[in-house]
Amino acid sequence: MADTKRAGRDPESVSRFVEHFAAQLVEAGVPRMPARVFASLLASDTGALTSAELGEQLQISPAAVSGAVRYLAQVHLVSREREPGSRRERYRVHSDQWYEAVTNREAIVRRWEDALREGVISLGADTPAGRRLAETLAFFEFIEGELEMMMDRWRMHREKRFGQG
Repeated sequence: MADTKRAGRDPESVSRFVEHFAAQLVEAGVPRMPARVFASLLASDTGALTSAELGEQLQISPAAVSGAVRYLAQVHLVSREREPGSRRERYRVHSDQWYEAVTNREAIVRRWEDALREGVISLGADTPAGRRLAETLAFFEFIEGELEMMMDRWRMHREKRFGQG
């Protein structure tokens, strides 16, 4: 925990936070190893660690780190970058990772909406299944509109509070 020691933090305390937050993510449905890697990156002052650093901190294999990072990159919670002057990669968590993850989920919800519309037509809007699909579609359309407004409010709130656009 190199950057923990540099910051004068108790490595045990940081480790407890990482494991506790990872456990909360696991409870919410995130696979265990990606949750641990994400929590470690989040707790890092630099927000970026190499595979070796993650493996050492979490006592996991390079293959476990690789699989976890692959998952986290797919859900837009981390990015990969080359270490300057090296062939090694660092994995970085960004301050806007939640915003990006939620924004990328919008595309998935739109695809669900398209499939649901098709389902309503296929099953018939007057059938019990068709009505259930129509209500599900209405729910996602409502959530999509609310989410868009909420994300706009978040950008304004973030700008005021943290001075970042």
